[in-house]
Amino acid sequence: MALFHLVFDLNHFGFIEANVRGDPLWTVQRTSIVTLFLLCAGAGQAVAGANAQPLARFWRRWAQVAGCALLVTLGSWLMFPASFISFGVLHGIAVMLLIVRFSAGWGGWRLPLAMLALVLPQLVQHPVFDTRWTNWVGLVTHLPITEDYVPVLPWLGMMWLGALAAEGLLRAHPALLSGALPRAFAPLAVLGRWSLSFYMLHQPVLIGLVMALAWALGRPV
Repeated sequence: MALFHLVFDLNHFGFIEANVRGDPLWTVQRTSIVTLFLLCAGAGQAVAGANAQPLARFWRRWAQVAGCALLVTLGSWLMFPASFISFGVLHGIAVMLLIVRFSAGWGGWRLPLAMLALVLPQLVQHPVFDTRWTNWVGLVTHLPITEDYVPVLPWLGMMWLGALAAEGLLRAHPALLSGALPRAFAPLAVLGRWSLSFYMLHQPVLIGLVMALAWALGRPV
């Protein structure tokens, strides 16, 4: 993710030429990154449920995600006023967390619902969902002009699948999700514990470094 955003920043400030919006080299990476985000978020809800996470703790974390989503909207509006992020990955996660958390008792019904969520945007589109106020649903007739877009459909399907897969692992092989990590993976564990902070801070830091380099080289910023 950080490398993807670094390429985006270098392209934006004219250091390299990379078609991050159209070249499959980059669009496939973006899709893979978002897929991993949502699978992990779903798995996290399964682990939280298995450990009887109090509802108050869930709401605290949800408020952090939702608050950061609003900050992303504000920051992107200041930098990209014509294509600011109105419903990006954090906005999507905030909405989908509510659905996944409160559908945890639906059991196996979530699997066909996840499959339906994944395919529904290919089957149903309508212009009513093309506005900034409604495109969060995902049934758009064309992709909106925005720097990030992760609608509920089809991505809710991925978060449900992450929750179902983790629940299956917790039943069959609980040590895979609860055992100690090898020492070599300890830095990744730290990033995992502070994933939201890393997500919020890495891009402003990268943009600042690239802008500083551009300024030092006399480039317009």
